Amino acid sequence: MSDPAQEKTLAEQAPARYECKSCGYVYEPDKGDSKSEIPSGTLFEDLPTDWHCPVCGVRKAQFRNIGSTGAPSGFQENLNYGLGVNRLTPGQKNILIFGSLAVAFLLFLSLYGLH
Repeated sequence: MSDPAQEKTLAEQAPARYECKSCGYVYEPDKGDSKSEIPSGTLFEDLPTDWHCPVCGVRKAQFRNIGSTGAPSGFQENLNYGLGVNRLTPGQKNILIFGSLAVAFLLFLSLYGLH
């Protein structure tokens, strides 16, 4: 029988961020909540039941899971494949792809200068 934690991607295993449906405040476990003296590293599920949004004051029930950030989207055993690209976060992959396209486009345009 396989371990359920191994069947999840690294992004799914990373601590999730939660967004307030009312004002858009994002609770990030890595930062905590200094206004309510919640230390960094505290998961949203571990917040006290009487915790409120530090911006608008709504209860925990008004937050929705928006996933994690800064974690590779693949599985742990696949990180060493793909010339290191599998270790990149989705945002870093976007920069690599669109940056490469921009450089290729500029290189293509520079060919018009060769007369």
